[in-house]
Amino acid sequence: MSWTAPPENLRASDAVSVSTLISRAKTALEQALPLCWVNGEISGFKRAASGHCYFDLKDDAAQIACVLYRNRAALVGFELKDGAQVELRVRPAIYEPRGSLQFAVEQARLAGVGRLYEAFLRLKAKLESEGVFAESLKRALPALPTRIGLITSTQAAALADMLRVLRDRWPRAEVILYPASVQGVAAPRELLAALDAANTRGECDVLILGRGGGSMEDLWAFNDEALTRAVAASIIPIVSAVGHETDFTLCDFAADARAPTPTAAAALITPSRTDLLAYLSNVSRAMGATMQRRLDQLGERLDRASARLIGSRALLAPWREALFRKQARLQRALLTLPPVQRTRVTSVQQRLTRAMQPPRAVAARVASLQPRLDAAFAELLGRQSTRVRAAAQALQLLNPQNVLDRGYALVFDDAGMPVTDAEHVSDGAAIRVRVQRGEILANVTGTLPA
Repeated sequence: MSWTAPPENLRASDAVSVSTLISRAKTALEQALPLCWVNGEISGFKRAASGHCYFDLKDDAAQIACVLYRNRAALVGFELKDGAQVELRVRPAIYEPRGSLQFAVEQARLAGVGRLYEAFLRLKAKLESEGVFAESLKRALPALPTRIGLITSTQAAALADMLRVLRDRWPRAEVILYPASVQGVAAPRELLAALDAANTRGECDVLILGRGGGSMEDLWAFNDEALTRAVAASIIPIVSAVGHETDFTLCDFAADARAPTPTAAAALITPSRTDLLAYLSNVSRAMGATMQRRLDQLGERLDRASARLIGSRALLAPWREALFRKQARLQRALLTLPPVQRTRVTSVQQRLTRAMQPPRAVAARVASLQPRLDAAFAELLGRQSTRVRAAAQALQLLNPQNVLDRGYALVFDDAGMPVTDAEHVSDGAAIRVRVQRGEILANVTGTLPA
């Protein structure tokens, strides 16, 4: 921008007003300095009653005054405060009532996040093109896990939350911890070693890879390329639960399932009481239907055998009558035959008598089959009874009363809904505490953070 000196003969009447001068300066400044990103440290941060934010952005040599208007401030996804290292997209503006220069903030991000996010997108595109995130690699989670592995830090608050949920929902499962750092330079290496150990030992049905929330830098270990590939290649199904619901890492895409939080991951891999009751009800109905079909089949076989017996008697009746007539004729003839011939005739008569017994042989055969029919039915009934007892034992393990018997308590609000988060209870609220025997009515005098 160039400046031309006014002509010597400029008259006093050619002078412009202050507002005109400021307007011209504002226009020239906006044309000369378009939107750009600038980084620095926030200083003197203030939030006005109007919702607008005012602060200085400085480095070692200079500083500028900045304003973040209310509508833009609502879009910032982190806390602005003194000392924060940020990158701001700004445009120049002149505050006309005082003629002061300030910069209006259009966008804000933590310093370094932009470069990290670009690296994240590049690596994600690379792994996606190689098929690391392919749906065909995903494995189903076990319905009733007996051993659950947790890959996280022993100091993480998420560990206590996961253990609590697993104990309450599925106490019969054994929990195995594979400790590793979840933040810092050593975290990717330790997480990878823990995952390798879990796969080598092969003692778990499912693994949870998780930690609590944090900034993109805090979660960067879960974007490590080697760790992401190991998660995709794991022989044990993995649930990724890193950060909060809005946080995504490359391990989330490589895992067999993603949970928005570690607590949600613990609930995802364990059966709910409602689902198990529905399953037992379906099994019971299926067992009843199977037994009824078997009884119907055996009844039909018995009816067919009975019909065959009745039909054979009707078919043999004419022959029996003919035999009776011949037998009578033989008996009469025997009286007139010599002794030797009489003996031969008697032998033939006995053979004819034995030949007249087919209905009795069939009846004996049916009678011999009856014990086998009874044994088969008893065996079927025994197997189904064993399955019912096993299901009843599993249901008993999920009985909330068992948890109360161990000294725990259930807390309900005045509407009868269970209280799971202290932040949802206000001071003075009426609550009901259910213990092993009876309930306690109480009022909240204060809460502590998790």
